[in-house]
Amino acid sequence: MLQKYNLLLLGIAFIAFSCSTKKEQQNNDALLWVTSLDKSVLLKKVPIENHSEKPPGNAVIINIDTTKTYQTMDGFGYSLTGGSAMHLYKMSDSARIKILEELFGTGKNSIGASYLRISIGSSDLDEKPWSYDDIAEGKTDENLEHFSLAYDTLYLIPVLKDILKINPDIKIMGSPWSPPKWMKTNNDTRGGSLKKAYHEVYAQYFVKYLKAMEEHGITLDAITVQNEPLHPGNNPSTLMLAAQQADFIKHNLGPAFNKNNITTKIVIYDHNADRIDYPISILDDPEAAKYIDGAAFHLYGGEIDALSKVHQKHPDKNLYFTEQWVGAPGDFEKEMEWHTENLIIGATRNWCKTVLEWNLAADEKMDPHTDRGGCDICLGAITIKSDSVSRNPAYYIVAQASKFIPPSSVRVASSTNDMVPNVTFKTKEGKIVSVILNKTDQPQQVQIKIGHTNVYVQVMARAVATLVQ
Repeated sequence: MLQKYNLLLLGIAFIAFSCSTKKEQQNNDALLWVTSLDKSVLLKKVPIENHSEKPPGNAVIINIDTTKTYQTMDGFGYSLTGGSAMHLYKMSDSARIKILEELFGTGKNSIGASYLRISIGSSDLDEKPWSYDDIAEGKTDENLEHFSLAYDTLYLIPVLKDILKINPDIKIMGSPWSPPKWMKTNNDTRGGSLKKAYHEVYAQYFVKYLKAMEEHGITLDAITVQNEPLHPGNNPSTLMLAAQQADFIKHNLGPAFNKNNITTKIVIYDHNADRIDYPISILDDPEAAKYIDGAAFHLYGGEIDALSKVHQKHPDKNLYFTEQWVGAPGDFEKEMEWHTENLIIGATRNWCKTVLEWNLAADEKMDPHTDRGGCDICLGAITIKSDSVSRNPAYYIVAQASKFIPPSSVRVASSTNDMVPNVTFKTKEGKIVSVILNKTDQPQQVQIKIGHTNVYVQVMARAVATLVQ
């Protein structure tokens, strides 16, 4: 009888232990990848310290709620400028494919960049300003008889085709810096505005561009109507106020896309967070808004949390973060911290489906760029010198997210604090990925709680860590 009683007590104790273990379940498959702000560690898998022990009482606690979801991600990536494409194209075939595999592949040695932004015509990081319909001074071409993708076939299109072979699902956004100058009020690539008389012709210019790219096997996921429409000082550039952009979309561009069965998304604004009145005013116009997928942003002005105000006003529209530069020679510590906090974490916590860094590649002189306003200190994510490649801050800023957060991942709720900001996603495969920035000068013990599951990690001082579990 006593033996039976002791066995019963043993059974109850075992059940209690099992329940307690389940409540404090550890994820033994978790992985931690780190880039330190002092560059001593660069995108390296590190052991998870204190994985099986509870951290001290001063640990930072990140509570994750996978039942509360936000936007679905389209991806992280870069702008493939004309200059970037030129440098890549001029590499040997083997060197070019090797770096493109590293950038856009999904293998263990790749960073999985999944979204690209290209210029429609030239940007300021081309050898010179140009459009797809450049004609003699004083002439016009209302029927677009001289439209041609000829310059893009030299560098951009061949490189895009190489990338599409590596990642056929990569998404591409196109952005114009300027219409052909004969369509503009000042007949110049720099500044001026699109003439009202050429609204319909310019809409057909977009149509011809998208169809011509499709003939090369390149389909664009989205276009923005004008890059930085409130900054006419670049070369090329165009001033396009909100009222004109709304008018152009609702009367010309939107109907032209519908008539030609073009499904490429129309995205507005494509400028800084300090003027959210611009996209909101356009989206407040139902006749324009019906053609619009969402709005795009840069962060050369304003605060990133302003983007949530656009979402709150128009929750049915998507938000995109499309550009931020790193200035040469590139302060790795400053850029890695600021871009991670404001873009990788900040933009995604404020509803952006993409985070794109400006300028994939340049050479050691930051060439090419246009005169009269082209950026001569824009540091590429990579620097290309012949077949040699060096990796700069934007490479690692994007890589800490793109390697682990594929398209179709969904942002989920996570608590945060000022000194250890973070953002968390759930992938289609069910993995939970958290990007964590330790801004402090001390290693931080972090407890990540998902329901009854806990992972305890130590994040080294002043570092970006990506936890995959």
